[in-house]
Amino acid sequence: MTEYDAIVVGSGMSGGWSAKELAEKGLNVLVLERGAKIEPSKDYADFVSPWDKANLDQIPEDEVKEHYPVQYKGVRYAMRNSTKHFWVKDSEHPYHTPEDKPYEWLRGYHTGGRSLLWSRQSYRLGPQDFEANKKDGHGTDWPIRYEDLAPWYDYVEKFAGVAGNNDGLKQLPDGVYQPAFDLTCAEEKFKTNLEKSYPTRNVIQARVAHLTKPTEEQMALGRGPCQVRNHCNRGCSFGAYFSSNHATLPAAMRTGNCTIVNNAIVHSLDYDADKKRVSGVKVIDAQTNKVTTYTARVVFLNASTIATSMILLQSKSDAFPNGLANSSDQVGRNLMDHVSGAGASGEFEGFEDDYYYGRRPGGIYIPRYANITEQDKPYLRGFGFQGSGRRDAWTGNRPGIGKDFKSANRKPGSWRVGIYAFGEVLPNPDNRVTLHKTKKDKWGLPIAHIDCAMGENEKIMMREAQKDAYEMLKSAGAINISKGPDAKVNLTAPGNRIHEMGTARMGRDPKTSVLNEWCQAHDVPNLFITDGACMPSGGCQNPSITYMALSARAANHAAKLFKDGVI
Repeated sequence: MTEYDAIVVGSGMSGGWSAKELAEKGLNVLVLERGAKIEPSKDYADFVSPWDKANLDQIPEDEVKEHYPVQYKGVRYAMRNSTKHFWVKDSEHPYHTPEDKPYEWLRGYHTGGRSLLWSRQSYRLGPQDFEANKKDGHGTDWPIRYEDLAPWYDYVEKFAGVAGNNDGLKQLPDGVYQPAFDLTCAEEKFKTNLEKSYPTRNVIQARVAHLTKPTEEQMALGRGPCQVRNHCNRGCSFGAYFSSNHATLPAAMRTGNCTIVNNAIVHSLDYDADKKRVSGVKVIDAQTNKVTTYTARVVFLNASTIATSMILLQSKSDAFPNGLANSSDQVGRNLMDHVSGAGASGEFEGFEDDYYYGRRPGGIYIPRYANITEQDKPYLRGFGFQGSGRRDAWTGNRPGIGKDFKSANRKPGSWRVGIYAFGEVLPNPDNRVTLHKTKKDKWGLPIAHIDCAMGENEKIMMREAQKDAYEMLKSAGAINISKGPDAKVNLTAPGNRIHEMGTARMGRDPKTSVLNEWCQAHDVPNLFITDGACMPSGGCQNPSITYMALSARAANHAAKLFKDGVI
């Protein structure tokens, strides 16, 4: 079958939500996933012990150099021999970025995409984030405000399952949460002392998309509570953390209205100039190279930010010689990530008789205070700190073997609290993705050319964040702080935070934006884009829960337009 009501390109964070909402509204939906099918019983490794694998499950160095130089550099904490299939082989999926502007494109091609790979930190954007572009003139004004998205945040949090507290902070709005994970004793001390020294700053429990008290709906999908094992990077056989594979895609499939096709690389979208609509999606089979065109009345692009913009740029026609839906010349522009590099950790004396139960998926979060509760900063916008308080390693690097070694290393180290900044990156039209003029991939498609760099505002912000990190730890009573206020800040390369956004932004004016307030293309009314590409700005919060809310909102709007015969 090649004809459907709706086609969703991509099965990850946003694609899963698009498929679920459209299918539950009665549309016959096709999901196109360029990667392989994932089967938890075969592909997950959360019951694999490294000592049962050769080389303690590490990937051989020569294999890393040949096949995973970018992926491993960015996520070595998550890549093992048993999990490397969750990440692309750089050797098979090349891209080009100038040497003086490095970009770390970290990605996974398989059912569920990076919903299997995310850190699961789930923070809403606040009212200030939807207004920032208009106020300071960087980027285009969001066509919606927080109030427009608030009910959709409620909706997706309830279904996905987010553990956290309602903390009463305007810049980080409260939500629909399951019980939060407890703070450790060191985190409690840090919180108490810091908030006493800095009344304008808050330390809260991390809000993470893990089930702590599953609902009946979540259990009906086969999901169970978090086992607090910290094996999340290997896949979760309990379905405890939110992923497309254990939540939205099963919900879509149980309607009987959803079909998933794997190994389906989208070549381009066909455009009907007479009807001014997308008429079909041209697909290359990744294994056989067979070309198939699927047709539908509605298309959702959820291929992930860079891939989505590449598909639009590849979809040229007489009507759109510079790429589909690109009359504004904004497709591929305004590529954003978050910026990091500032942070510190310090030792907290005492608590020698205390330890913690399990391995929580989240620690503490210090919401943005810069230019909100504190003004007169030498930079625009702001940052938040993620961190945790835990005991140092039991053994460190002490040599030894056998009984004497074990008896000498029974006691864990001291308690330390570490905090690390995640800052907002200003929209910049010169940070962009284009199609390489000569280089192609193994399927004959142009590879991405990425030209992106952090700006002066980001550099100043992280310099100041470094000072703040040190002063906060010091004021809270930490000793032996790892980095001083004047420590050199090595900014993370764009892409390293894995939060790429912005290359087909929403806006009020079709001349300066690609999408309207419903994530619907100004130029092509049956085309919707709800992955990170749609973001006019990024805030400093992890963006995935916002992608979910935007996707659910847009899909419900599209379903109504479909049933009304408008599209």
